[in-house]
Amino acid sequence: MSRLAKTFDGLKSAGRKALIPYITAGDPHPNQTLGLMQALVAGGADVIELGVPFSDPMADGPVIQRAAERALVHGVRLLDVLAMVRAFRQTDAQTPVVLMGYANPIERMGLERFAQMAHEAGVDGVLVVDYPPEEADDFANVLKAHQLDPIFLLAPTSSDARIAKVAELASGYVYYVSLRGVTGAAHLDADAVAAQFPRLRAQLKLPIGVGFGIRDAASARAVSQVADAVVIGSALVQLVERSGTDNAPLALQHFLAEIRSALDAKEVAP
Repeated sequence: MSRLAKTFDGLKSAGRKALIPYITAGDPHPNQTLGLMQALVAGGADVIELGVPFSDPMADGPVIQRAAERALVHGVRLLDVLAMVRAFRQTDAQTPVVLMGYANPIERMGLERFAQMAHEAGVDGVLVVDYPPEEADDFANVLKAHQLDPIFLLAPTSSDARIAKVAELASGYVYYVSLRGVTGAAHLDADAVAAQFPRLRAQLKLPIGVGFGIRDAASARAVSQVADAVVIGSALVQLVERSGTDNAPLALQHFLAEIRSALDAKEVAP
């Protein structure tokens, strides 16, 4: 059983929801990524999504775009991101790490070489934004052959046929994009998300995480009423940007701890 499967099984047994924070590898500086990942775990992360910097991040809003630019200025490439995961595994053998990024760096490395190196580094899952599931059979098969979970995006506009294809290929969890737009949008509608879940649950047996537009404890709590996991990214990346090099780890830990508390809070009877 993979680390992701163990994590979600354990959370389900405990009646808890997964908290999945995202940061961009190499932002604000490559030598800080390990400390930031450790701070996320200390704040209550169940899974870490680690963004691979890319120069044309089509799904990302301006906050994450700036983070990728800062990392690229420091020369951070896919090999460096794998080295960061390897360093993280020296101190944490339990927390799953999912790489989130775009096809170009993987294509340049070669899918087979990437999958082997990612597994050896301690990566657990890979989400490639611009690999549509209808064209991703080879991608999913190579990842699974190297004990990596292929993770796919679904959105409010996804057809039943696309949901079925994701159900066929995906493992680990499925990432549901809560809204039409890019990361960091502020118009999350929890009721609209909930309305989509019967259609998703009808075909998907995997845990479903919801992201895009989740910025605070209240929005995380609202989404957690229907989702198996809450993914929060732009709010954390913006916090890193604002906090400065020295203060970012503690700022992330404290912010994430608030989200964790909100997710774990029991309903209070009226």
